[in-house]
Order: sequence, then structure tokens, then C-alpha cells
Amino acid sequence: MFSVNEIRKDFPILERHVNGKPLVYFDNAATSQTPQIVIDSIVDYYSNYNANIHRGVHSLSQEATDKYENARIKIQKHFNAKEAYEIIFTSGTTHSINIIASGFSSLLNKGDEIIVSALEHHSNIVPWQMLCEKTGTLLKVIPMKLDGTLDMKTYHNLLNEKTKLVFCNHVSNALGTINPIKEIIDAAHKVNAAVLIDGAQATPHIKPDVQELDVDFYVASAHKLCGPTGQGMLYGKTAWLEKLPPYQGGGEMIATVSFEKTTYAGLPHKFEAGTPNICGGIAFGTAIDYMNAIGFNKIAAYENELLEYATKQLLEISGIKIYGTSKNKTAVISFNIDVVHPYDIGAILDKLGVAVRTGHHCAQPIMDFYQIPGTVRASFSFYNTKAEIDIFINSLKKAIQMLT
Repeated sequence: MFSVNEIRKDFPILERHVNGKPLVYFDNAATSQTPQIVIDSIVDYYSNYNANIHRGVHSLSQEATDKYENARIKIQKHFNAKEAYEIIFTSGTTHSINIIASGFSSLLNKGDEIIVSALEHHSNIVPWQMLCEKTGTLLKVIPMKLDGTLDMKTYHNLLNEKTKLVFCNHVSNALGTINPIKEIIDAAHKVNAAVLIDGAQATPHIKPDVQELDVDFYVASAHKLCGPTGQGMLYGKTAWLEKLPPYQGGGEMIATVSFEKTTYAGLPHKFEAGTPNICGGIAFGTAIDYMNAIGFNKIAAYENELLEYATKQLLEISGIKIYGTSKNKTAVISFNIDVVHPYDIGAILDKLGVAVRTGHHCAQPIMDFYQIPGTVRASFSFYNTKAEIDIFINSLKKAIQMLT
């Protein structure tokens, strides 16, 4: 049974007041809030078994190692990776993408082509631009349509024997559009191109099966999934991870070191140089357990209710324009009010206790496409309520009244 009132008790921050008003947190696409069980797992680590992993024979080190590697197995099972060592712990989605971009710099040649979608976050654009500058590879873009979906006909036409890599987000952070990634992956594989999917915005709402998708690389961040900041994961097929060179050199990622030659450790350690964010990895596993206990099907169904409820009320407001109107989207609404700047709306909403995101959302090409400076973005999670949406709508009306 899904009970939002019971779920809300798990999140201490939801009891906060901001500017004298009860907090209404609608910035979940930027970061989710953290349940007490995840907070407790972090405190437990530092209180009871804080030690470096993989390197010690003493009890604390072994206990920390076991819990850290058990978290890797939890994440493996969640994403249905074939092997636990195909899950690489990183500091987040951006770090994960940069590992792959760096690795491909030794595999690409001048005249090769890589393809990115027009819906990407900057973190899935800039590393590839840097790669192109290093290698002479050409960057091609899948165009977007007015409704915030991708022009898939053009995508298929872009693919050819020169295409080496395709990268696309599973869900747009700015618009909430769910992209047809299975079609993107299958088409890329027909021309022997690898595919990286940015799952940062999808994983709080969708439980991806990397084997069913047949994706080569899938990346995500813990802080979108009720976990801690500074922690993420990179899934890669074994063959690709073995082919790519290490991203960083240092401790843990080596098998042997001499001044003449170094040999690298096997997976996953090859890509995990240095002391990791140990408590972050453990807490990531706890967050995965927490969300699976609620159930992703229940989460998706409830969040869709919130999306429909909020969309209906917003469309009743004069002068509103919603960007990203795909029928297949997550609980994100990006909008503007006539000529009112989104920042001004967001600032007044904050004074009324409502947290939304304003600006270009690190997706400036999308804003350029719509010829706007940015949007107001309200993003919902499974711990939000329709009553909070009512507060948001009433607060928005007050803000509009003040600004027009």
C-alpha cells in the first residue's frame, strides 16, 4: 500500500519551514531529499567502522570493505548488470561520462563521428566537445521538436559507418521527456556504434534493465535517488571496460608497480583510483534498498498523478506556456508566464516557502531552441502531495499578481 503521509515521515527535512512557511520542495530534478535510513547509514559508518577498504587485515577495514562491496552488488542487481564488476563507483554522472570520454580519446580518429541529442545536460555535451577537439572527431546533433521530443527520423539518417559513439539522456532534466533509448541503442548497434545513456534524471522514476536495453554504458547519480551527493555509478559492458584505458592513476587501480612498468588491476578497480567515497557507496546501496521497498511501479504511478494534477491547474492560469509536452514524460514541468522573467517568479515563490528551479537548467541549447532565457521548473517526487501543489499554484498566482 502506497501511503505518501507515511513516506513523508521518513524525510526529516520536510518538516522544515522556509521564510516562515512550511517547505514545499519542488526541486527534485536537481536533487532528491534524503530519508532518515540513508542518513543513519552515513552516521553508522563514521561512528562504528570508519576505515579504508580493500587494504587492511584488521576488522574495521574488512567490515567496511564487505559493506562497500555489498552496496555494489545491490546496485548491480537493481540495474540487472551481468557482473558486479561492471558497476564502477564514481563521484556522480559527470565523473562517469568523463571516464568514458577520456577513454575514447585513444580509440577515435580524425573523421570519425559521434552523435549527441539536442536535449542533453551540459555534462553530456562538454566532455564530448573536448574529445572532438583532441581527436578531430565530428560531433553530430539529433534535433529536437517543438514538443520537446527528438527528431528520430533525422537520427536514423545521421547514423553511418563513421559513427563510433552515440550518447543521449534517458530523460531530459529540463523538460522531463522520456527518450526512446531502446530504439536509439538498437539503431546505433546496427552500425557498430557504442551507446552511453545518461540516466541521472530517469533513475528516480524508472528502473532500467541494462541487459534488456543492451546498452554499452549507463550512468547515474545517487543524489537523485535519495542517496548522498558526491556518489554515482558507471555501468559498462565488460568488453568495453576492459578495452578502455584507466581514467586516473594512483593507488588501488594497480596490480604491480615498478619504476620500469605498472600493470593495472582488473575490474572494477581499474577505474577506481584512490580512496573512494566509502560511506557514499554504502549509503547509495541503502537508498536503492529504500526505493525498491516502496516500489518503482508505485512511485511512477503516483508521480504521474501529481504531474497530471499540476499540469491541469497550471494550464488554467492566463499567460502560461509549458515547454516539453511529450505524452511520455516524468514528473517535471518547465514553464514561463508571459514576459515575466523566470528568476523573478522563483524568488517570490521562495519567499512563500516553495522551492523550484529557475534558469537554463544546464541545458542551454534547449533554451536557445525555444528562444527564451530559461524556465521555471517544478519537479515532483513520490514524497510530494497534491496539497503541496495547491500551495504552489496559489503562491504562483500571488507572484504573478505582484509582477504584472
